[in-house]
Amino acid sequence: MAKVELKWVEGMSFLAIPPSGHGVYMDTKEESGGMNSGPSPMELLLIALGGCTSMDVVSILRKMKEDVRDYRLSIEAERAQEHPKYYTKIHLKYVFYGKDLKEENIRRAIELSQTKYCSVSENLKGRSEITYSFEIKEIER
Repeated sequence: MAKVELKWVEGMSFLAIPPSGHGVYMDTKEESGGMNSGPSPMELLLIALGGCTSMDVVSILRKMKEDVRDYRLSIEAERAQEHPKYYTKIHLKYVFYGKDLKEENIRRAIELSQTKYCSVSENLKGRSEITYSFEIKEIER
C-alpha cells in the first residue's frame, strides 16, 4: 500500500512526502489564495503523466537497441470549465533525436506505454482523452 504524507507549510502551500522520502512542494496561484511558489496539484498530474510515459518509452527503446541520443516530451491539456476542473483533453508530443531510429519501434514503444505500462495514463482514461504524436530528428554525433 502506498502512503503519502502532506504537511501544510503556509497559505495554500504544502510539502508532500511520498514513500521514497523525496519531498514535493506544491502551491497554487495567488488568485486562489496561494503564493505561486510551486507547481499546482494539476500541474503535478501532467508532470506525473509525462514522467511515467517517458520512463516507459525510453526503457522500451533501450531494450529495442534504438540509438536515442536525446528526447523531449511536450504536453498540452485542456480542462473542464466547471468543477471539478479535470483534464478533458491531453496531447503528448514525443520528439526523438538519434541515429537511424526506426519509426515502427518508436510507434510501438509509445503504444506499449499508453496501452499497457503507464499507470498514470491508465488512471486518467475514461475521463481524459489522451492523444499523441511523435517526431524523429536524425542527428550525427
